[in-house]
Amino acid sequence: MTPLLAAENLVKSFSVSTGWGKPKRFYAVDTVSISVERGRTLAVVGESGCGKSTVGSLLLRLQDPDSGSIRLDGEDAMALDSNGLRRFRRRVQVVFQDPFASLDPRERIREVLVRPMLLHRLCDRPEALKRAAALMEAVGLSAEQLDRFPHQFSGGQRQRIAIARALSVQPDLIICDEPVSALDVSVQAQVVNLLQDLQRDTGVAFIFISHDLAVVRHLAHDVAVMYSGRIVEQAPTRELFDNPRHPYTRALLAAAPRVEIQRKSHVLLTGEPPDPTNRIAGCRFAARCPYVQDRCTQEEPPLVPVNAAHLSACFFATTLPQVETLPDTLPGTSASARMAAYRRARDRQTQQAEDI
Repeated sequence: MTPLLAAENLVKSFSVSTGWGKPKRFYAVDTVSISVERGRTLAVVGESGCGKSTVGSLLLRLQDPDSGSIRLDGEDAMALDSNGLRRFRRRVQVVFQDPFASLDPRERIREVLVRPMLLHRLCDRPEALKRAAALMEAVGLSAEQLDRFPHQFSGGQRQRIAIARALSVQPDLIICDEPVSALDVSVQAQVVNLLQDLQRDTGVAFIFISHDLAVVRHLAHDVAVMYSGRIVEQAPTRELFDNPRHPYTRALLAAAPRVEIQRKSHVLLTGEPPDPTNRIAGCRFAARCPYVQDRCTQEEPPLVPVNAAHLSACFFATTLPQVETLPDTLPGTSASARMAAYRRARDRQTQQAEDI
């Protein structure tokens, strides 16, 4: 089956001045291939600076890659003319990280939601106003709030409005770039559960860029782990959390916060991340890997299947020692607990309303 959006071998570099001599190239994204199917959520995770947000901007065509391809339903998104790009932008929308900066403070919420529909000629203004009211209700707000300005809403409410704006043009895919990282944990739970409900009701796909593993485990169907501009592991969510097959993924999971007080089995990392302006031979994680061997410093491991749906860029993915504590790394975190509690409370309210 053809994926909804597929990117192959994306490369994006930037010129970096060294203060003397010839400028260097900073490789923010280096040979990245990902895909997402309709109605599913792919999470892209990794530490700050790994290139995950740059991947999002490339997929949105906000930046053009140095090389590589992007296809939407099999159509080459890099070869689109202005009309084709307009259609692409309707089908692929975005929710940005900062709910305070992503809305125009001078514009009423009515115009925030109506303008995209008129721009893409989906309907006339009276119909757009009706749809805007319905969108506000869909994201848990009120149609009476359409006359307000962004500063009259909390951070969580603003992010709901940003989601409503993305949904206003009936997209096939929404790229969410750290959409809950600026929110407190209880509001994160509401927004994440809202995204799940919208996906269930509309069939929209998500690419969810995040560093929060608790949120990713709760929301995503599949996870791609990035390190220094490359994807080092990709698998269905449960498979990746229960059986990580790359040392960097294990380090991320072991470092995740826990509620319970017990001895932690950390995967200790030494050394520094590689210089992104120096494309050295070998694995980029080799200098920090507790399992490094001579081969790792001489060859760059390709991203290859460990099993049918699990990919890893590690020469020793199938022989890494089993880490028994990893499956229990995240279930007790405050984020996952609050999300589950919020969902249970809301489901009870829904059931009570249906009984009445």
